[in-house]
Amino acid sequence: MSQLYLVVDDLAQWQHEIQGQAVISFDSYLSEHPIKGQKKTRIINLCNTDRYLSKGYYCSLLAEARGHKVLPPVNTLTDLASQQLTLVIASEVLADIKKSDLTRTEEGHSFRVYFGRSSLPQLKQLSRRLFERFPCPILEVVLAHNEDGWQVRSVKAIAYAELGETEIPFFLEALSVFTQSQWLRKRSSRAGRWDMAILVNPAEQLPPSDSSAIKRMKRAAEKIGFEVEIIGPQDYARLNEFDALFIRETTAIDHHTYRFARKAEIEGLVVIDDPTSILRCCNKVFLQDAFSYSGVPTPLTRIVSACDDAALDELEQVFTYPVVLKIPNSAFSVGVMKAENRQMLHDMLQDLLTRSALILAQEYLYTEYDWRIGVLNNRPLFACRYFMAKGHWQIYKHGEGRIGSGGWETLPTYEVPKSVLDAALKSARLIGDGLYGIDIKQQGNKVYVIEVNDNPSLEHGVEDQFIGDELYMQIMAEFARRLENRGR
Repeated sequence: MSQLYLVVDDLAQWQHEIQGQAVISFDSYLSEHPIKGQKKTRIINLCNTDRYLSKGYYCSLLAEARGHKVLPPVNTLTDLASQQLTLVIASEVLADIKKSDLTRTEEGHSFRVYFGRSSLPQLKQLSRRLFERFPCPILEVVLAHNEDGWQVRSVKAIAYAELGETEIPFFLEALSVFTQSQWLRKRSSRAGRWDMAILVNPAEQLPPSDSSAIKRMKRAAEKIGFEVEIIGPQDYARLNEFDALFIRETTAIDHHTYRFARKAEIEGLVVIDDPTSILRCCNKVFLQDAFSYSGVPTPLTRIVSACDDAALDELEQVFTYPVVLKIPNSAFSVGVMKAENRQMLHDMLQDLLTRSALILAQEYLYTEYDWRIGVLNNRPLFACRYFMAKGHWQIYKHGEGRIGSGGWETLPTYEVPKSVLDAALKSARLIGDGLYGIDIKQQGNKVYVIEVNDNPSLEHGVEDQFIGDELYMQIMAEFARRLENRGR
């Protein structure tokens, strides 16, 4: 069971009785903690943090050094100290807020956010988003309005001692909701050695893992020694509660999955897949350039940035029809087209170039199936053959509100042709040491790497068909190995 401490500058400032929470001064935290035998400690730092190297700053710094989970973490204080960076991040959040009932004044509108909550209903969504980006007990936000709409003027952390009497009741309510619903939610009776979060999104149409696979992952992790919680996109601010993050939602760079991975990395969690892998795998331009430089066999490919006659002439000198066109960040066959003639080539390029400045043109290689080799830490994990959707040239067929796919066959990795396995491992090493799915086409003795996918599909009855639950045990054992190596 974890112990939660609220740390304040001066105990004389705190006049409230809150069940289950210990309130201590910074001086007490400095001299009396950590307590021997108290393994899981959580700190809510309510001290003044407005200055670098203040007591409040040192409270968060010491908490991280002592292995305590702390709110706010040091990187949040560092971000808030740089108002230029803060305004950029905060403005991105504000851009998602379409309307507001705030009164427009020359002085701007000032409000406070308490653990992601605001006393103003119209600021509920904005407050939650700001807390996700700047996880801090109390934030003071100033908005200004001009001809372009509402803009963020400043965001800063506020100490408990700066609250007025009328603010205290709402602050205490927000504190209670936060601690009871998140940091102090009931755990299982069997205490784990580590805490793992598995990120899923129930609203995702084509998730990388089905619910049955997620259950098996959870069970495998618990056998290894993890206490597991399934989290969603709304749990961004809670990442520092965990030791490990397993992302089981389709990743993208301009997306919360990348922000989860980046925050987890900053917080010191073991995360699969890591943000570097996401950055590299989510852009096929990077993959193609890396493959070419390192001699990984790939289909004939060109990078295209225009659809005028000169560009089309150049492509026709390189390729014969049909020509495959791909948006660099496509997934599940979305943004992939096949041009059968010059007019189709022009029209498809024109469409795709409105979505991306660069498009990949690639020779068309017909195969009945694509190899998918799963690789974890540069070792083969599983091998599948994904067959093309019926009457289609891709594995996934999109249309008329439905998504179809072909069949599959799962094999032991020792039955995979050596050339396929070698190409998969060589391409995976260019990305990192995470969990990848390498797509490969084979024509006779020749193999062609199509792409490397971070966050590959892991579905019950498909990728685990040959080795069963051992697939999930190997993944969780890798998490444990990395945590052991870090001494956590």
